[in-house]
Amino acid sequence: MTFTESSYDALLRALYARHPSVQDSGFTAGAYKPGLEGMRRLDAGLGSPSTRFRSIHVAGTNGKGSVSSMLAAALSGAGLRVGLYTSPHLVDFRERIKLVEPGGWSMIPREEVFRFLTEQDLEGRSFFEITTGLAFQWFARQEVDIAVIETGLGGRLDSTNILNPELTVVTSIGLDHCALLGGTRSAIAAEKAGIFKPGVPALCGERDPETAPVFEARAAAAPCPLFFAEDFDAEPFATDLTGPCQEQNLRTALAALELLGIGAGRDALAHTAARTGLRGRWERLLERPEVICDIGHNPPALEINFRRLRESGRPLLIVYGIMADKDLDAIRPMMPRDARYFLVAPQGDRALPVAELAARLQGLDCTACSSVQDGVRQALDAAKDRPDCILYIGGSNFVVAEAIGLFNPDNPTAL
Repeated sequence: MTFTESSYDALLRALYARHPSVQDSGFTAGAYKPGLEGMRRLDAGLGSPSTRFRSIHVAGTNGKGSVSSMLAAALSGAGLRVGLYTSPHLVDFRERIKLVEPGGWSMIPREEVFRFLTEQDLEGRSFFEITTGLAFQWFARQEVDIAVIETGLGGRLDSTNILNPELTVVTSIGLDHCALLGGTRSAIAAEKAGIFKPGVPALCGERDPETAPVFEARAAAAPCPLFFAEDFDAEPFATDLTGPCQEQNLRTALAALELLGIGAGRDALAHTAARTGLRGRWERLLERPEVICDIGHNPPALEINFRRLRESGRPLLIVYGIMADKDLDAIRPMMPRDARYFLVAPQGDRALPVAELAARLQGLDCTACSSVQDGVRQALDAAKDRPDCILYIGGSNFVVAEAIGLFNPDNPTAL
């Protein structure tokens, strides 16, 4: 098969059809395959690329994408050629696999994705195993100086956990994916701490009475040295990631860089989003009215986001959609009661239907919308009468992904 833009698009559609992703299909048997044996076999068949580059391994309930991007930005600012593997993507599949260099960032070329998918026997592999193998092979071929690798889910059984990194990081622990990781923060912490490796320094972004004993026990069992970000003398500063949790994420990244013995360039860290192409973290899509989008989707993240919105004291318009497997009962009490909501269901089978979402949010000022595009349009119309409002778009990665495209001037369907 010869590479063309159309053949690439067809191959990517076939990948999603034959190897369902968690992003599209949820944690079904076809999309989620916990365990490392399949990934180890794939890696061995590729020539063990996981062993051919230095790495930093990052897990956590919230903040792991931001911390990974901060580390990649800082390392590139120190003159290194950095691989960056994160998930999920928002607009383009290739966002998952990036090269971050002193001169800028780039996504894996379409031709490289095409070559991998046509050359490898991927039968029986999960979507995440495939993307992880693709990332590891490309980073090895690019001879990166170091790669920052974000886990997909949990840590202990995550496909990325075949790495032998120079540093492991757990950013935060919250209640999310409880059916798979455990129903308590301590149980989830144990899964995340599964990335700890013998002799490899482990850094935790937060310390609290419920999870710290778990981390300490796992570190002792590895054994490995354990550190907490709060014990480092880090001076926070402003960055282009302005979300509610970014100061803590920055402290974690600064502590990680200190453990690595790499000087943290303020300028590189201050421009993390620009240096790495990170999107959807309290991102301003429009200034007037002020339109903010954020991918926070679980109770710990949304509690912080909704609190920040309430504390602004400004009129609130919220375009909101959620996946059916999320804990709406826990999220609902956090939602600002004086906001006006435009309820949406993003594309895909995992989304909670708008009618059910509206029924479960009775008592709030809600308008049911036919699509994300319709919800954003209606919210922007409502904002014309409230020039000092904040229009917040969130509740799901998928809502944010669709919304970002609507504000892209190169998109034929842009607003």
